[in-house]
Amino acid sequence: MAVAAVTTEPLDRQLPMSFHPPLPTQLPKKRLPPGRPREWYVSHNRRLKAMRLVIALLDSGVYQPSSASNHRIRIAAERLDIHRPSDTTCRMVRALIRYGR
Repeated sequence: MAVAAVTTEPLDRQLPMSFHPPLPTQLPKKRLPPGRPREWYVSHNRRLKAMRLVIALLDSGVYQPSSASNHRIRIAAERLDIHRPSDTTCRMVRALIRYGR
């Protein structure tokens, strides 16, 4: 039976440096539909940010919501050059990891 190695590195050193934000030419942007309430746009942008963060965390080897602490999610956002996510966005990231399985 193999035993997993325990790492003592700080959390900010565990994420690989190789992931980067998508280039603007990779995904064409679409205009958002006009006439929606402001809260719809806020939640839409929050979901997009959470999805980008989930992809980055999955690429870095974080597959369990319990491994995705607020600190680790915020480090991933910093490396992707995304504004610091709120606690609500961090909860959404963990929910996407949990229910995306």
